[in-house]
Amino acid sequence: MKATIITIGDEILIGQIVNTNSTWIANHLTQEGFDITEIKTIGDDEQQIKDAIAHASAVSEIILVTGGLGPTKDDITKKTLCDIYNTELIFSDAVLENILNVISNRFPLNELTRLQASVPKDCTVIQNTVGTAPVMWFEKEGKVLVSMPGVPYEMHHVMENEVIPRLVAKFQKETYFRADFIVKGYGESSLA
Repeated sequence: MKATIITIGDEILIGQIVNTNSTWIANHLTQEGFDITEIKTIGDDEQQIKDAIAHASAVSEIILVTGGLGPTKDDITKKTLCDIYNTELIFSDAVLENILNVISNRFPLNELTRLQASVPKDCTVIQNTVGTAPVMWFEKEGKVLVSMPGVPYEMHHVMENEVIPRLVAKFQKETYFRADFIVKGYGESSLA
């Protein structure tokens, strides 16, 4: 199965943070036998998100998206996914309960964090037990899109514990064996 990775965030494009998510996802999915066809980084822009997902849907069966799920005004991924999948946001008491568990003893619940419990009606919600942004799993016409938080440790946690096992179960991929060889004393062209 072919997979496309899309990372969303103006902070990546301006060099404020390093995009480690793409590398991590590509490495782990390749080990599970998935073929990464593309990696794309885009800004927090509705049209860019729509264009990137439309293109990814044309070339891959699996689309993994990170970023744009936070509580600030520039985090528009959830709303844009509702437009793409022709659905609406609904409030989830189960997601709110998870959020309250995550933030207990760390900071009080404010309205922006509470709004993260709004999720697209027509998706499978996967709880993020280490953060406040839930994971959203969409299926349409044989394609799977998974939208995950951009915070690396949160993404790692949900990928390892929820997303990868579900992808493997759904697509029944073989695992690749990978061997790395470290060679020194040769230039790249000589070794080739």
